[in-house]
Amino acid sequence: MSKRDLTGARVLITGGAGGIGKAIGQRFASSGAAVVLVDIDVERLDEAVARVGGAIGMAADITDADACAWVVGQVESQLGGIDVLVNNAGVTHRSAFTDTDPAVIERVMRVNYLGAITMTHAAAPALAASHGAIAVLTSVAGVAPIIGRTGYVGAKHALEGSFATIRSELRTDGVDVTIVAPTFVDTNMQARALGADGSVTKHPQSRVGGQVSAEHVADVLYRAVEARRRHVTIGSIGKLSTILWRFTPGLYERLMTRGLSSELDR
Repeated sequence: MSKRDLTGARVLITGGAGGIGKAIGQRFASSGAAVVLVDIDVERLDEAVARVGGAIGMAADITDADACAWVVGQVESQLGGIDVLVNNAGVTHRSAFTDTDPAVIERVMRVNYLGAITMTHAAAPALAASHGAIAVLTSVAGVAPIIGRTGYVGAKHALEGSFATIRSELRTDGVDVTIVAPTFVDTNMQARALGADGSVTKHPQSRVGGQVSAEHVADVLYRAVEARRRHVTIGSIGKLSTILWRFTPGLYERLMTRGLSSELDR
């Protein structure tokens, strides 16, 4: 299958004010793409737009269907269509399941999972018209369990399953779907992680292995969309975790629990 030409592509990126979203915007912009950054945080969105040359910023809540329809309508009006949708927006939490208010898990699911579904549903006709592409950021948490992140893991697993299904349904419209699953990424997202009660946690993040940069994630995502790849895992820990969980789940659980045990500290 031939590569997708992304030169001059019209790209809509959710979570565009965050570290990964901004890096993705910069990567597409560097190839001449027209970039639209969407985020609910207006102040940080303005800063991201200033960093991504020529980008358009749109403040919207992606969990609101009317807001997503408005964004898509604005992009079509201003750019004439959408070639690539990048579902990147997300929020995380770190707290033991039994301590966590179910409302926190609901919020994480609403933003990470339902937000991506809602925006994709709104953009699907435009993507079908352009025979475009969808990229969705999941995580190693979308493949294997990670303690202290029940809602986050649930949302990422849901994204993996739903977007594999969406790929199967939209193939006849010429729309590609690429699932991108990074390991731990060096961004400020963890500084805003929710705790058990929904407030920002002061509990430090625990992780196994090193982190990859947002710029590296952006470059891998760009190349994966260009190559029409179905799924790509980023980072050695992510790749190893996927293999261990698939073939030796008991060993993975023991190693993961040992490495991240501080997440359950009260």
